[in-house]
Amino acid sequence: MSGTAVFARKEAREILRTWRIWVLPGILLFFAVTGPVVARFTPEIVGALAADQLGGFTIPTPTYLDAYAQWVKNLSQIALFVLIIIYGGLVSGETKSGTAVLVLTKPVSRSAFVAVKAGVHGLFFAVILVVGTLLTWGLTAVAFHTAPGSALWSSALVSLVLGELFIALMTLLSVLIGSSAGAAGAGIGAYALLSIAGIWKPLARYSPAGLGSDATALAAGAATDVLWPVLTALVLMVVLVALAAALYRRKDL
Repeated sequence: MSGTAVFARKEAREILRTWRIWVLPGILLFFAVTGPVVARFTPEIVGALAADQLGGFTIPTPTYLDAYAQWVKNLSQIALFVLIIIYGGLVSGETKSGTAVLVLTKPVSRSAFVAVKAGVHGLFFAVILVVGTLLTWGLTAVAFHTAPGSALWSSALVSLVLGELFIALMTLLSVLIGSSAGAAGAGIGAYALLSIAGIWKPLARYSPAGLGSDATALAAGAATDVLWPVLTALVLMVVLVALAAALYRRKDL
């Protein structure tokens, strides 16, 4: 077995043995379980808590699309913030602790070190998202007695691309910035810039800036063309990880 494969196994085991196995899955699975229930009973909840304040206003009857929209909203907002925070030290954490030096004395190159970290944690996020989407789908079917899958899965896959893009970004920022908090702060700034950029329609149409709004539209059952946002995001992921690897090769450990 190659050194790279051994390192990938080590990285996967660390996920299972550390706090990361609880934080991201716990948050996303909580929203996957509660989202359909909250969407289904929102009129009753609001009516019970604020009937007098509504002044006779009637809340529209919820549909399965409301449950889908809630899930995708959580993926596009809360999930990204969690990714940014927990992966601020994705590379710098091991560099500071000295673990990276020990790993790199084995037959593992610096480029492989960076690429494996991005790949393993990207796979971890993908598995959680698929499990959460399955839970949302099943519980929506129970709550609304109908749950066509196309709107949910298409929007979830677009959200997956957006999440993987931010994992690639945090890989680069973790190499560039020695502090986990500093990298997380830069990641939040990048999230804000991407959200603002998405307001300009031409940029949203042909760049990753449109992924968030595209996922929301798909969850609502609307037809939207996601080809260019997805393709440009995939290319940008490769560029970000390649740049992170190139910079890490020149970094003093």
